[in-house]
Amino acid sequence: MLQCYTTVQCRQLLNVMDELNIGAFTVDIRRKVSSMNCTAQAFMGLKEAETLGKDCREVFVGIPCMIKCLFTDGGEWDSDHVDAATSRSTDTQRLVTRIATPIYDNTHQIAGCLTILQAHFPITDLINRVYYEERSLKMILENLDIGIFTVNRGGHITFFNARAEKITGYNRLQILGSPCSALMGNTSGCQDIDLLKESIQDGRTRISPEGQMRVAGGESIPIRSSIIALRNEKGTIVGGLVTFHDLSVVQQLSKAVSGQYVFHDMIGRDPAMQKIFHLAHVVASSDSTVLIEGPTGTGKDLLARIIHAESRRANKPFVKVNCAAMPDTLLESEMFGYVKGAFTGADRNKPGRFQEADGGAIFLDEIGDLPLSLQAKLLRVLEDRDFYPLGSRHPVKVDIRIISATNRGLEDLVSRRLFREDLFYRLNVLRIEIPPLKNRPSDIPLLIRRSLRRLCVENEKPLLTISNSAMDILLNYPYPGNVRELENILEHGVIISQSDTIQPEDLPDYVQSFRQKSLTDQPGVSTDQNSERNHIQAVLQNFNWNCTRAASELKMDRTTLWRKMKRLNLTKHRMN
Repeated sequence: MLQCYTTVQCRQLLNVMDELNIGAFTVDIRRKVSSMNCTAQAFMGLKEAETLGKDCREVFVGIPCMIKCLFTDGGEWDSDHVDAATSRSTDTQRLVTRIATPIYDNTHQIAGCLTILQAHFPITDLINRVYYEERSLKMILENLDIGIFTVNRGGHITFFNARAEKITGYNRLQILGSPCSALMGNTSGCQDIDLLKESIQDGRTRISPEGQMRVAGGESIPIRSSIIALRNEKGTIVGGLVTFHDLSVVQQLSKAVSGQYVFHDMIGRDPAMQKIFHLAHVVASSDSTVLIEGPTGTGKDLLARIIHAESRRANKPFVKVNCAAMPDTLLESEMFGYVKGAFTGADRNKPGRFQEADGGAIFLDEIGDLPLSLQAKLLRVLEDRDFYPLGSRHPVKVDIRIISATNRGLEDLVSRRLFREDLFYRLNVLRIEIPPLKNRPSDIPLLIRRSLRRLCVENEKPLLTISNSAMDILLNYPYPGNVRELENILEHGVIISQSDTIQPEDLPDYVQSFRQKSLTDQPGVSTDQNSERNHIQAVLQNFNWNCTRAASELKMDRTTLWRKMKRLNLTKHRMN
């Protein structure tokens, strides 16, 4: 159900549609046009000022009336496949997909209608103009800024363009000849395979607004795809063509707005991380106190949010308190609140963070920095689930789950009498320890690929690749700042790079100058051999030491790769 309580909210929604190159307009309950975004204006050849207040049936020639959705219960979107729409400026007809949904006001009454228009004329005209087997078609498809692959009637991939390589991380030599299930074979992506089969069978175009695609490394990304049947010069269907957009950033934006997280927001195929994911999944279903330990930058905050989002309290507040960010004099009043007259300037009652978290969870970050004076009060909350606000004679009862985190070993602080032993045992019911990034090097390529995709979109740059020499440096750097530092290094490279490939000189100076001695000072290995060794190691790690896929990427036989690995003393056991 779409709710737009104000004109500003509707305008914000249309602006988001503009960013996705989707035309959209709204009408009120009287069928009068109330707004239209820039994409719709360009597509229809109209100015918004020319349409405002006019009957939509008079303005949009050739687009069947969407107002019928207002007389339904609004439970489902009214969607048509492909219709012809006429541009007023050119009197030409263009193929569009139209989708409409009612707009509700804050009393849940229908207030209008939102119509979305997606044009198909560029790719449709292209397919209609040139034959599938023509070399010129492949050249055009190769240079389009959209992921494209084609399959034959048996579902095997026959073409994979450059943009598809960038989005998925696959080299076309790895993917050509493979069944399409290699890309779309996960559970949520099976619907796209069915749509592709149906298009090949009946020749109709189909749209999949939300699908999944498997990329290099085993990760899945959200995509929006269009599926078209391909015909030869005789009109016989010979296969299908799929165009797709990466929706990762759109999905991340949605999560940022809603504050919701899921387990796959933390990446890791290292056994230690897989154990953490399993433990976190089990822990989330309970209400027990959780203690998360790990160095700075490993993702303790994110893991806490994920645990809350997967718990039964997910729809309740998640309140964060950084115990190291506030002065001791303010921390108590901030955490537990105060009553009017508790001190000079307290002219009203003020609830604390614990009261704000009632029914949900409170996240005590950097709990090791909590002053001893407050540790006793926190212990009471853990034991009795109540506390006294500053200046109050009456306890406040709360129903909360406590999740804490620290980058300092609490056991060591207890031994040094800097942390209460009884409080430590109360917090240490369920403990999760996140390892530093340097202890899970096989996760680095995954993190690089995912972060790079996000950073390129955020900085309005095309998807960049990383040169082998720059990748060598990134794979061998120790990352004292962990995942956060890796993201900062990549952001620096994205901003500085002036080409489509990040080179070593695009990385921060302190990273460029670093060389891991255990790799560069190996006895009996020349400089050239060491460079070759680092390159082969980077490719192997990128493919999780799958020698067949690594050999394909290196453009050599598998037996040749084995000989080089033996000569360079390069084995997975030694690297771990």
